Amino acid sequence: AAGSCRRRRLAPLNEDNGRFLLLAALIAAYLSAGATVFSALESPSEAAAQLRWNRTLHNFSRIFNISLPELRAFLRSYEAAMAAGIRVDALRPRWDFPGAFYFVGTVVSTIGFGMTTPATVAGKVFLIVYGLFGCAGTILFFNLFLERIISLLAFIMKACYERRLRRSGLLPPNFRRGPAMSGVGSLVGWKPSVYHVMLILGIFAITLSCCASAMYTAVEGWNYIDSLYYCFVTFSTIGFGDLVSSQNAAYQNQGLYRFGNFIFILMGVCCIYSLFNVISIVIKQVLNWVLKKFECRCCPKCHKSSARLGRRNAITPGARLRRHNISMDADGQYDSDTEGRRLSGEMISMRELTASNKVSLAILQKQLSETANGYPRNVCINTRQNGFSAGVGALAIMNNRLAETSDSR
Repeated sequence: AAGSCRRRRLAPLNEDNGRFLLLAALIAAYLSAGATVFSALESPSEAAAQLRWNRTLHNFSRIFNISLPELRAFLRSYEAAMAAGIRVDALRPRWDFPGAFYFVGTVVSTIGFGMTTPATVAGKVFLIVYGLFGCAGTILFFNLFLERIISLLAFIMKACYERRLRRSGLLPPNFRRGPAMSGVGSLVGWKPSVYHVMLILGIFAITLSCCASAMYTAVEGWNYIDSLYYCFVTFSTIGFGDLVSSQNAAYQNQGLYRFGNFIFILMGVCCIYSLFNVISIVIKQVLNWVLKKFECRCCPKCHKSSARLGRRNAITPGARLRRHNISMDADGQYDSDTEGRRLSGEMISMRELTASNKVSLAILQKQLSETANGYPRNVCINTRQNGFSAGVGALAIMNNRLAETSDSR
């Protein structure tokens, strides 16, 4: 058993790699399950539609005495016209300024409906360059929106928490935020919960989708379910293109509708992007919990070592409850990945050599407490860490601002 534990410690499959492989396996299973369900749901309808179309085609050819090859050639020309944006009913121009603005908006947001595409070589080349910088800038905008919406929710949730404490008599009525915060034991360890943030964002996304669907139902003439379907496909940037808003030649109050359509799409994409990232944190927690179940337990010595050296920037369900029973120094400068190695006497770790250290649990808790309590941020947290120490992107933002992204001691 001891030899088996030693071989496990020497194996290159650390927690990060294990989480990645487990997520890849789950995604593959999820894709297979989704393909099975959609195939079972849609395949019979597709076969029936194909059968009806073949019957209609042969009847039309027989009644009007048109050969099938000629009829199919005509239908191919019609399909090419549809791909170019030509319809039997009058539609608004695709490449006037409002239409082109709608197109570039779907490009940089990665929605990509596909109802409008460049037809010239120059347009296709320009789209490659334009989309490269446009998509990068829009993703940055989404991340900044995520950071600010989380800060706003933390401020509101903090105010509600203080109000509850005042009503229960645990907080003095003349309490004000500031240095006095450190003297109030009830608020020292408070942090916004990822589950509460997910609930609030989910309610806001549902409300926004319902309001947008009501507008599309009234203006576009879709039924409400199709409008909800369009909202999800658009806000999540899937963008199938089977339903596209604002494509008719004229609408009543057209300017107001186009403005409302733009605002709904912008806010919907930002909100769903934020919600997806919060859900990704919950998925990561579940993966950590699954990995913890496979933790080496063959000998007490190995188990104690893995518990002492475990990563502290990843949580398992129930860790938040355990954290309230643990006292810690918020000014500590230990690194979450290398603290155990330093305590064991090693001078430096491989993660320090690759300059990809993670901010310690103490620093994360201190930053989140300062954000929620209105304190200014400390820019120079640790001079030996580079600009990528806290991670990059939306996941790093969530890790730095929500309570459930740090493991208990």
